[in-house]
Amino acid sequence: MIGRFPILDIAPRVEFGGEIVGVKAIPHEEIPVSATIIREGHDPISGEIVLINPSGKEVSRSAMQEIWPGSARFGGTITPTSTGTWSYYIEAFEHQDPSKNRDAKRLSSRSKSIPLQVESERALVGSWYEFFPRSEGAIKNADGTITSGTFRTAIKSLDRVSAMGFDVLYLPPIHPIGIAFRKGKNNSLEALPSDPGVPWGIGGAAGGHDAINPELGTLADFDAFLAAAKKLKIDIALDLALQTSPDHPWVKSNPEWFTTRPDGTIAYAENPPKKYQDIYPINFDNDYPGIRAEVIRILKFWIARGVTIFRVDNPHTKPVHFWQDVIASINSEFPDVVFLAEAFTKPAMMHALGKAGFQQSYTYFTWRVTKQELIEYGREVSESTSAFFRPNFWVNTPDILPFHLQSGNPAVFALRAVLASTMTPSWGMYAGYELYEHTPLKEGGEEYRDSEKYEIKVRDWERAATTGLTLAPFISTLNSIRKAHPALQRLRNLRFHQVENDQIIAYSKRQGNDLILVVVNLDPIRAQESTVHWNMQELGLLDGDFAVTDLLDGAKYTWQPHTYVRLDPARPVGRVAHIVQVKI
Repeated sequence: MIGRFPILDIAPRVEFGGEIVGVKAIPHEEIPVSATIIREGHDPISGEIVLINPSGKEVSRSAMQEIWPGSARFGGTITPTSTGTWSYYIEAFEHQDPSKNRDAKRLSSRSKSIPLQVESERALVGSWYEFFPRSEGAIKNADGTITSGTFRTAIKSLDRVSAMGFDVLYLPPIHPIGIAFRKGKNNSLEALPSDPGVPWGIGGAAGGHDAINPELGTLADFDAFLAAAKKLKIDIALDLALQTSPDHPWVKSNPEWFTTRPDGTIAYAENPPKKYQDIYPINFDNDYPGIRAEVIRILKFWIARGVTIFRVDNPHTKPVHFWQDVIASINSEFPDVVFLAEAFTKPAMMHALGKAGFQQSYTYFTWRVTKQELIEYGREVSESTSAFFRPNFWVNTPDILPFHLQSGNPAVFALRAVLASTMTPSWGMYAGYELYEHTPLKEGGEEYRDSEKYEIKVRDWERAATTGLTLAPFISTLNSIRKAHPALQRLRNLRFHQVENDQIIAYSKRQGNDLILVVVNLDPIRAQESTVHWNMQELGLLDGDFAVTDLLDGAKYTWQPHTYVRLDPARPVGRVAHIVQVKI
C-alpha cells in the first residue's frame, strides 16, 4: 500500500533477481536522491531524505527541493561517512501552517528503506597499470634466447610504475603454465621449446591456482614483491581466471568439474571462430558446492598473503549466481576486497555482474571515439548506471589494440589518456602504451603483433626515457592531477558542456570547492578551435569572468561563460587538452 502521500519512483534503487540490493557508494561520496511525491488537491508538500547508518541510527535528514516547478519530482543528496550497509528512506509531509499549534502532529508518509552498500575507496578510485612480471627485467642473450624476468627483477620496475603515479598494479596469471597444447608466438598452434606459454593456460606439474610459476620464482619471491609494492603504496591486483590447462592438478583430482565429450575427452574452450585447445573451461553445474569451496579457498589463500584486489577473467562465461555467492562470502569476511570484472560483453550481462557484487568493470570506453559516443557513454556510466556499475576506463589491454591507436601518433595516445583519466575515477593502461606500441597482427584486426600473451617482451625503458620517446612524463602529470583533486575521484559529478565543433569535447567535475574543467581535441592530427559554452548554473558559478589555472603546464587564464579555445596536437602533448582548476 502507498502512504498518505504517495512517494514514487525513488532513485537510486537497484533491483536484482526480485530483491532490492545495495546502491554502490564509498565513504564521503555525495549521492543524489530523487523521488516523485504527490498529494491530493493543491496544498504544498515537502520531503526529506533520512540517512541511516549500519548500526540502524538516523544520522541526517536532508531537505528535498522540487527539481522543476510543478513537476512533483523532488531531489536532494545524502553522504554516508563510513563503509558498511547503510540505508535511506524518504519522508513526505504537508507544510505546517505557522498559525497553527506547533505541537500538533503533521500528516506524513515514509517510503520503504533503500540499502546503500558503502565500500572502500579503492572500489571506486584507482589508477591501474598492467605488466607481465616475466617481461620486467627480462634479458635478450647474445644467441637470441631470452632469460625470463622474475618477481625479484620485477621489483625494480615498481619504481617506474610508482613514478608514473599508478597505485594499482595488475598482474596477469602468475601460476604454473601447462605444456599440453601450449600456444606459440602470435597464437600459433605449434610452440617451440623456448616459448613460455600463455599465462591463462593455468596449471602444471608445479601446481595450480595457489602456486607460483617457477620461472617467476617462489612464493617467498612473490611476498617480497608484494611488500616492495606496498612500500610504494601500490596495491597488487591478481588475475582470477577460472579455467585450466590440460595439465592442471584439478584435471586428475576433480575430472567431474569439466565437460566431457561422448568419447570421454574433456572439451576445450571455444569462442567461435577462436579455439583454445590449451584451456579447459569449468562446468559449474557438475559440482557447484565443491567448485565454490575451492574458489573461496584460493581467494583466501592470496588474501592471507596481502592481496586485496582480483581482476576476474571473463566472468560473463560463468554463472552470475556463482559470482553473487562467492563475492558475498568473501566480502562478508573481507569487506575491503575489490573484484574487477573483465567483461567485454553485452550491456545486460555487464550490468548484472555489477548488481551481483562486482565492485568495478571493464567498459566500452576503449571503443568510444567520437564526441557523441563519448558524451552518451559518459552520461550512461555517471548517471544512468552509477547505482550498480562502476566503470574502469582502459585505454588498451594485451588483448585489444584499438584501431585509433594503430597510427602510432603520440597525440592520440595522449588525448585518450586524458579522457580515460579525467572522465572516471578509475582508469587503466597496459605496459607499452607509454612507448606508443601500435603494430597490429593483421590489417582490420585489433590484436598486437608479437603479443606479450605468447612471448616475453624485452623493452628498453631507459633508452625511451633518455631519448624522450615516451609518454611517461605526461602520464605522471595526469595521475598527479587526479590524486590532488577530489573532483576527479568521483563518478556521479560528470557534466558535459556545449561546443559547436564536433572535434572538441568539454566537461566539468565539481566536488565541494574543487572545480575542474576539461577541454580535449579529439583530432590527433589537426588544430581545432571553437567556443565552449559553459553552463554556469551547472558549474555553480555566477555569470562573468573567472580565473583558471591549467594543471598541465601551470598557465593562468581568465575564462568567460563563452570561452574561445584552440588546441593544436602538433605542439607538445599537453596541447591536446586543457585541464584547468577554477579559482573559487
